[in-house]
Amino acid sequence: MKSIYKYIVCVCTALAATSCDFLDVVPDNVATEEHAFADRYTVEKYLASCYWRMPKTANWNENPGIHGAMEMVFNTETTPNGMKMGLGQDSPTSALMNYWASDYSLYAGIRDCNTFMAGIGDVKDLDEYEKKRMVAEVKMLKAYFHFYLLSYYGPICPLRESPAVNESTQGVRVYREKVDDCFQYVIDLMDEVIESEALPLILSNPTTELGRFTQPVAYMMKAKMLLYWASPLFNGNTDYNSFLDHNGEPFFNQVYDASRWTAAAEACKKAVEICEAGGVRLYQPSDYISAKKLSDQTLLVQTLRGVISHRWNAELIWSNTSYPAGQSFQSECFTFFESALSLNTAQRMSVPLSTVELFYSNNGVPIEEDVTYDYTNRYSLRTGDEEHRYYIQKGEQTAVLNFDREPRYYSTLGFDRGKWYGNSYKNTPDDDAECLYPKNRFGEYSSAGDPGYYNTTGYWPKKLVSINSAYRDPNSLTWESYPFPDMRFADLLLMCAEALNESKDVPDAEVYKYIDMVRERAGLEGVLQSWRKYSNHPEKPTTKEGMREIIQRERKIELACEGSYYWDSRRWKTALQEQNRLIQGWNINASDAENYYTVTPVYEQSFSFKNYLAPIPESDIVKNPQLIQNPGW
Repeated sequence: MKSIYKYIVCVCTALAATSCDFLDVVPDNVATEEHAFADRYTVEKYLASCYWRMPKTANWNENPGIHGAMEMVFNTETTPNGMKMGLGQDSPTSALMNYWASDYSLYAGIRDCNTFMAGIGDVKDLDEYEKKRMVAEVKMLKAYFHFYLLSYYGPICPLRESPAVNESTQGVRVYREKVDDCFQYVIDLMDEVIESEALPLILSNPTTELGRFTQPVAYMMKAKMLLYWASPLFNGNTDYNSFLDHNGEPFFNQVYDASRWTAAAEACKKAVEICEAGGVRLYQPSDYISAKKLSDQTLLVQTLRGVISHRWNAELIWSNTSYPAGQSFQSECFTFFESALSLNTAQRMSVPLSTVELFYSNNGVPIEEDVTYDYTNRYSLRTGDEEHRYYIQKGEQTAVLNFDREPRYYSTLGFDRGKWYGNSYKNTPDDDAECLYPKNRFGEYSSAGDPGYYNTTGYWPKKLVSINSAYRDPNSLTWESYPFPDMRFADLLLMCAEALNESKDVPDAEVYKYIDMVRERAGLEGVLQSWRKYSNHPEKPTTKEGMREIIQRERKIELACEGSYYWDSRRWKTALQEQNRLIQGWNINASDAENYYTVTPVYEQSFSFKNYLAPIPESDIVKNPQLIQNPGW
């Protein structure tokens, strides 16, 4: 039997004073297998430690999605590892985010899962259903860890069973396996979980089990795996025709298989069905609780923010409670709303213009396509008026770009003179248009802070700040942590639309159905109606290629600043075209409106072909010469 690694104690931040989420359980240091499987208590601790191995989405030094595609950036005085990736600074000798072999190695997590499955059968005070359920959860974790490695590195070394302690050096030197074999392995694991029927449809005791897997999580996880397997990076990718395994055969299949999209579409539809049966649905304005009556505009903006930060709302399929988005994360996304002498708000998280310009006009089409939108003059000045009073301070000047945009623009982004409604001591007026807003020109209070703590583009990711984090007075804030939304229903609906579109010759009502559900919640008309009325390319939604572009953009908008674009752009193989670009913002060093609203370069993003797959750490190749490095590294 295998020994058990000594576990890192994870002190989880309580999400609320009354919460007792499953992943709030602190794993004990476990020294021996006998201790780990002594009784129910130690097994539950061990299970929590397996969950704790899940990648920490709300950690920009562990999640490449936060900064890796430079969908968001810090200022030039702070360059976390994800941004270094976006700047082309990753390397095999000093891997910026090392999930292969490090303190947060996913292989260590897989070994934990293998040990758990080997030992749980001997626990005396668990009934057979409890054991069966725990095994299903751990199999899912094992499948997901492999899938994450596969998405990040390409071909991996599946750890089906952990090697014995006395295994020879040669015996532990494993080979990377073909991409198709790796995908088939994780999908087989997910099928075992689903066929076991061991997971509950819903949690019977949410007060103690929040964070544990359910049927909706399993079905969405399998659908996502199949979607990735069908995507261009992994499906007939001839760019890797010379990337060969130890037998001299390509790691990547060289023939496109259209049937994979059909399989992904069926899995996505089944996942939607299971989610709806379990009460999972899109978060709606009726779900948002306000102490006062709000305008329809503010209510929708707050609803779209609440999707992310309203703890365990109906749209969340799974969120990681072991590493919530707390003060340290949110303070980077928040700003000053008035002069303050002492306030712990870093406000370095900045959204570049490349992300800002992705959002639709208020007609639900790209601003560069909207026949009614003043696209040419989008960087010019315009004064806030009565029509836009719930989005922009009346009488104040800001860019044309900030006017006449869809509701998700105002729920996702904070900007100079843009309204930021919240539970502030000042946000209780009779008219909710009279709420706080940033003033970010040089010398104004939103541009202030400790040296190095400033927003570098003029846009904040407002959606990542909890709707319940609030100013108590100009110098103090209360923060409400929330589990970052790793899986949510809108993501699944867009996955479904994408897979269906790719599986059909031309898009049809079934394709439109799923994307339009997301658009309707955002206050927009359906795809066909919007493009016919307002786009200079009214035919776009009627072609497979056109709908592909629309669905991809819809994902970039709906999931903006959540880290999805990093992974999407790689599986779509669009990163090489999209991510060699100038990262720009406003001229934050200007004190007057005219000069402030001048497009200003901040970074030069760099992406080359090799960046589609992360480098295997050189130290591991030295330890195991049988490993083959990814192309270009």
